Amino acid sequence: MRISFLCSDHAHPVNDYLFMWIRNNNNKHEIELVRQKKHLSGGDILFLISCTEIIDSRDRNAYTSCLVLHASDLPQGRGWSPHIWSILEGKEELTLTLLEASDKVDSGKIWKKLKFQVPKHALWNEINKQVFEREIELINFAVSNLNNIVPKPQNLSIEPTYYPKRTPADSAIDPQKSIESQFDKIRVCDPERFPAYIEIYGEKYKVTLEKINDE
Repeated sequence: MRISFLCSDHAHPVNDYLFMWIRNNNNKHEIELVRQKKHLSGGDILFLISCTEIIDSRDRNAYTSCLVLHASDLPQGRGWSPHIWSILEGKEELTLTLLEASDKVDSGKIWKKLKFQVPKHALWNEINKQVFEREIELINFAVSNLNNIVPKPQNLSIEPTYYPKRTPADSAIDPQKSIESQFDKIRVCDPERFPAYIEIYGEKYKVTLEKINDE
């Protein structure tokens, strides 16, 4: 099977999971991981993971199936960084959806959904681990069931919701508010790529959380 992964950001933490999957499956499939759609070779499955480019019908037609991994219970939570916004809304149960790519963002037919719990104490790296392990599970499901899937349209009786693209301002912490009231905002921030920060006394400070496991 010829399999392509398109992940736009070479620094995205999901890459470690993709590299491991590729190493474990290189002997069974012809696999490529690219950063731009112009480098795609075509084949059986294209997985779009944290892809920022528009993948139009011409791009999709180069593959038997073009699939998106999206961390929301579609049709709710279309758009950007859905699991981050969901946690900021106070949700502790998240959904990861495997769906077909389509012209309208995150509106394609559903292949499979996985639900999982994210405890209130989980930090960004622990949240990532939860999400990425289930992405690998859905990748394995798609590869194993490519010819057996009957995809289902999204539930049109549910009004779609949309999340905006996050900006650095979304990681700003108010020094006048309590840590408890902003705990979710701090814990979802990637301290390397999108750190939480405060601005005070004319300076900007990085804010990070790290668990201390007392013995």
